[in-house]
Formats: sequence, structure tokens, C-alpha cells
Amino acid sequence: MEVLARRRAMTDAAIAMAGFLVAGSWLMATSAADSGWLYAALSAGVAVVGNAAVSILRRKPPMITPADRVTLVRAVLAACCAAMAVPALFSDRLPGVPFIVIGSVAFLLDAVDGAVARRFACASPAGARLDVQTDAALVLVLSVAAVGSFGPWVLAVGLMWYAFIAAGRLRPALRGTLGVSRLRKVIGAYQPFAFLLALTPGVPAGIGAAAVILALVTLVASFGRDILELERTRGRDVGLESGQELVN
Repeated sequence: MEVLARRRAMTDAAIAMAGFLVAGSWLMATSAADSGWLYAALSAGVAVVGNAAVSILRRKPPMITPADRVTLVRAVLAACCAAMAVPALFSDRLPGVPFIVIGSVAFLLDAVDGAVARRFACASPAGARLDVQTDAALVLVLSVAAVGSFGPWVLAVGLMWYAFIAAGRLRPALRGTLGVSRLRKVIGAYQPFAFLLALTPGVPAGIGAAAVILALVTLVASFGRDILELERTRGRDVGLESGQELVN
């Protein structure tokens, strides 16, 4: 059974990577982007899909659920956006309508994988981590695409989750488990929406910049709140451990 599950996971990961390579190559070939960006663009997309594939294949036991397949599709779409974002990073033009369409589908599918997980009773911590990683990858890709139009400061939004994870390697308290928060979910969903709005052709630059600034402010507040919660939880745990040592 485990061998079969691993084979299915590997097959799905390979299909996802192949799907991106075909779609990404086609998008680059049909766009107005300089062909010199082809390898850099495809490498960016491969990194997105590869990260999702590794997350699935490292599971013990290895397995993939229906919800994971939806998330893997989102990763492929985010990878396609990553390929289109590379040329936009080094120019002052918006990435275009195809980018917005593909990014919007990836954004909207975020509500589907959770529903599928509940429908098929396949929700798991590993699936939740894959979902969060894919969300973070999409936001990072969108922020990279916005650099040419709004400046490098927008990368603060895309890199914040990764900075939080890196900080957790140095500060054990930040690796704790957070409680479910509807506000956190709303703020998380607003990040890709803000970038998609800002990058949509025809939207005034002032409105786009305001949307991304609001995304940055709310994200800083959300992470700040989470850090305080994790530190307080860690402090209570340390206090309990100290009390138990004294009793013993």
C-alpha cells in the first residue's frame, strides 16, 4: 500500500512539473517577453512546482489526497505566473492580462482545496502546510511582478512569510502552533487580491499602490499579533515546566 501511495505521489508530482514546463514554455513563446529570459523564467516556475512536489514526497508515509491535487494545480498556476513575472521584474510594464487571469484562478482555487479536504475527509497538517506554502509562493510571485511598477518595497509583502519561517529557526517559540483565526485568513486572502488589483491593466497606479500598502500594513499587524501570541504561549509553557521541576 505504501509503495502504491508513493508511486501515485511521484506520478502526480511529475505530471505537475511536466504540465508547468509545457504551459510555461508556451506562455513565454506567445508573450512579448525577450527570449533571453526563457531559462530564468522557467527556473522560477520550476522552483515553485518543485517546492510543492518535495513537500508531498517528503511525507511519511508518502501520499497525496484529492485536496493536495487541487493545491498542486494551484502551484502549477503560480509557477506559470512566476515565469511571466521574471520579464516584468526588469521592466516598467505590467505583466499583462494572461498573468492576471492565471493568478486569479490560482487565488480563487484557494477556497476549493479546503472544501475538497472537508468533502473527502482528507484534511491533515501536511496538507495545510502545502496549502500555506502555495499561498506564500503565489504572493511572492505577485510581489515580484509588481516591483517594476511600484518599486522594490512591495517585496516586503512577498518575503514576510519566509522571513517569519527563517526567524523560527532561530527562535523556537515562533515554531509553535497558532489557533485558528478568521481575521488571519481574511488578511491572508487579501494579499494576493491586492496585488492582482494593482497589476490589472487600467487600474490607476494610486489605487494599486494604496491596495498594496494596505496589504503590507495588515500583514505586519497580523504577523506581529501572531508573534506575541506565540511568545506568550511559550512563556506559559516554560512557567509550567519550571513549576513541574520544582514539584518533582
